Amino acid sequence: MNKEWSSHWIASTQPRKQRKYRYNAPLHTLRKHLGCHLSKELRAKYKTRSVLLRSGDKVKVVRGQYKGHTGTVDRVNLSTSKVYVTGIEVIRKDGSRVVPPLHASNLLITELKLGDKKREKRLVHHITPKP
Repeated sequence: MNKEWSSHWIASTQPRKQRKYRYNAPLHTLRKHLGCHLSKELRAKYKTRSVLLRSGDKVKVVRGQYKGHTGTVDRVNLSTSKVYVTGIEVIRKDGSRVVPPLHASNLLITELKLGDKKREKRLVHHITPKP
């Protein structure tokens, strides 16, 4: 097994190799692992199932301790693959409030932030039929 990360990696069924691939992957590749499902309304509108998460998107937590909570994505940490959502807070014993890290697979996008032209173009590309 190679010691370095390779973009020509062929999927393995061995969990240790899958973990190693993710652990050693560069940030531009880890970005692709932060996809998130769209709500039924957005899925019908854009004709796509999932989109990469971005700060500013409004999301709903569908699994875990914070199930049912909604909020806006504050920041996305690529190195740890965690998402921080404003609107969900934990109160520590000393009284300070902290935003807990969530995994992107446990979230559902309810509203997209469409300020970026590349992102809009990618979404509209799915809508228009190919000739």
